Amino acid sequence: MSEPKSRTDDTTLRTAGEGSSGRAVVIVPYLREARPGFPLSRSPEARLEEATGLAEAINLTIVGSGLVPLSQIRPATYIGTGKVEELAGLARAENAELVVVDTALSPVQQRNLEKAWNCKVLDRTGLILEIFGRRARTREGTLQVELAHLNWQRSRLVRSWTHLERQRGGFGFLGGPGETQIEADRRVIGERINKIERELEQVKRTRGLHRSSRKRVPYPIVALVGYTNAGKSTLFNRMTRAKVLAADMLFATLDPTLRAIDLPHGTRIILSDTVGFISDLPTTLIAAFRATLEEVLEADILLHVRDISHGDTEAQAADVRGILKELGVDPDSDRIIEVWNKTDAVDEATAARLREIAWREKNSPIPVSALTGEGLDGLLAEIEKRLAAGRQIIDLSVDAADGEGLHWLYEHTEVLDRTDAEDGTVELSVRVPAERVAGIRKRFGVGKS
Repeated sequence: MSEPKSRTDDTTLRTAGEGSSGRAVVIVPYLREARPGFPLSRSPEARLEEATGLAEAINLTIVGSGLVPLSQIRPATYIGTGKVEELAGLARAENAELVVVDTALSPVQQRNLEKAWNCKVLDRTGLILEIFGRRARTREGTLQVELAHLNWQRSRLVRSWTHLERQRGGFGFLGGPGETQIEADRRVIGERINKIERELEQVKRTRGLHRSSRKRVPYPIVALVGYTNAGKSTLFNRMTRAKVLAADMLFATLDPTLRAIDLPHGTRIILSDTVGFISDLPTTLIAAFRATLEEVLEADILLHVRDISHGDTEAQAADVRGILKELGVDPDSDRIIEVWNKTDAVDEATAARLREIAWREKNSPIPVSALTGEGLDGLLAEIEKRLAAGRQIIDLSVDAADGEGLHWLYEHTEVLDRTDAEDGTVELSVRVPAERVAGIRKRFGVGKS
């Protein structure tokens, strides 16, 4: 296993300066052997790559990185004394302003490491919160991130929380003029939390009204979920011809985006792009973003987008399934379609093998390339097939004078076909969710399904 090392000779690194958040060392501590409560779910090398990507997502200049194998977790500093001293020397040599530790540190561990290294220490939770703070664009997203951040800060009060102006976005981990005037005031934090919660309740009511409006328009909801950087936004753009930010960057998208699209046989759906998931997603963020993720809970179809070219794709998929389960969604539900994205990033032989595996698997994953559009027709057809399986088609004859009834049908069903007969009747073929069939038959008479 690699040891923490300097990266000053890496010519691909950005240099500190304009646009940089500072010089940072990234380390990934891991237990050599799995212990109860600390499973080895993915390789340390994959964790290091991801942690480095997270740090670079907030424009940190990585001057050192490495793996730190542990025989046991130390209550005071998480890692052993010898390694703490070694990393202190590396931080001094590279003039590092920050050390990113890819694990959840206790307040005591964080404080002790900061004293030992004479620089700031950011654990995985803090790093993800910082990224979310910078990515939030809507009022709701900003409030949710701040709420998650304050709840996390209140439990430790060893970091800086301040209501002063900040020089760089985020929520106070990496700088701002108030940073040397640390305010660890539980009362002030509590008051701010209460205020944000009240504001979020209002936002939630507004979102509920919007959702009710969409329900009156009988368009099914199809939501994209998946590990961060799996290509969800690129796929969303390809399917909707939208221009949502799609970058090779962790958490490029935070706030949900919705667009209406038509499937091959005319069915109109609402496609929703949501925030990417990640392993060890802080529970404070899951709680704070529950309102946003209601789009996932309410969706008729979930597209679980996987980066099939990634070496850790199976572990990433397991993480997504775990979070879905925590949100109350059965990861084995028939409403989930697994999308194997980035087939363009593998060689042709591998792509052919993946297509063969997908064909044999239960529920048939759909191999696609969001970048080139390959496989998209099959994906759209599968969405239409799944939606049709849960809906019934009813043929109705409605008096043309029954304007109210016709209006109701257009508002509450999917009208597939209409013929205006000479005798003053309107022949309609409508597709409806199973739970609405009885009501429609009662209102308009029995129709053939």
